[in-house]
Amino acid sequence: MSQKITIIMYHYVREPSLTKHPQIKGLLTSRFKDQLAYLKRHYTFVSVADCLNSLSNRTSLPANACILTFDDGYIDHFVTVFPILKKNRIQGYFFPPAKPILTHKVLDVNKIHFILTSAYNDLARLLSDIYACLDKYRPKYHLKSNSYYYSKLAIKNQFDPAEIIFIKRLLQLELEESLRGLITEELFQKYVTKDEESFSRELYMDLEQIQCMCRDGMYIGSHAFDHRWLTELLPRTQELEITQSLEFLKLAGAPVENWVMCYPYGAYNDSLIEILKKKGCAFAFTTKAGIADFSKENAYTLERFDANDLPKLSNFHSNSQVGKTINISGLNYD
Repeated sequence: MSQKITIIMYHYVREPSLTKHPQIKGLLTSRFKDQLAYLKRHYTFVSVADCLNSLSNRTSLPANACILTFDDGYIDHFVTVFPILKKNRIQGYFFPPAKPILTHKVLDVNKIHFILTSAYNDLARLLSDIYACLDKYRPKYHLKSNSYYYSKLAIKNQFDPAEIIFIKRLLQLELEESLRGLITEELFQKYVTKDEESFSRELYMDLEQIQCMCRDGMYIGSHAFDHRWLTELLPRTQELEITQSLEFLKLAGAPVENWVMCYPYGAYNDSLIEILKKKGCAFAFTTKAGIADFSKENAYTLERFDANDLPKLSNFHSNSQVGKTINISGLNYD
């Protein structure tokens, strides 16, 4: 009996050159269509019902079983992805965080994306502004020196230079959460826009669009409420995040029994998994790369491949775009 399944993770699916921020690296629409054509030839798409049946009854999944997941609730998912999936009769698994949909706020993770794209050609200025923020808040938050944080965090990788890595890590995880929010908001207003609501409405789907997809056979699951690092929260706050997200799923017309979780940033711990079980979650997705095993022992730690880095789809990478791009994988992705 095989319960192996290939799960593919998508975020932005768009034509960057047609957007206001072309430096944001998304999977090109043409590449997405190419991937679907390839997957249809070599894989069998399975529904949530198929997965639940395999999980509860220990039945085999089809050979080369596959599902597609779409994180963060971007407008791309309704405008671009949904019609393509519907035409191909494929059920997509969509995971919009509740807060930006309900409040028209921009998630901090996305604020950082767009701060970086807006300041990419003048990183020295952005670093100077970040240092000024650290200096301003140092007494209240008992911060260490700017050089300490830079030495600790500015380690380049295959995607980004050291300066970019420093900014990502500082604003996404290193500082206290409330301070990260304050600094990110200041930089977002300076480099991107002061009209957060309009920006949010352009970036994310709205509730009616999500309800439409749900009625039309797409699956809508939980991505928590505020897209926070759930592992950094106390269990009672973790539970609040999950409870609020389930209330949102009810509004969307999505199931709240045997529902599916997608961890923000792929982060989970034992206390969170216990809360998910208590709340009736059937299985959950991480961001760890690999083939998932749909056995009960692995139900809350299912691996996924990023669509931009699939070994079996190496001919369909989106990295061929011309010009500079901001990598939003790893710490920036959820």
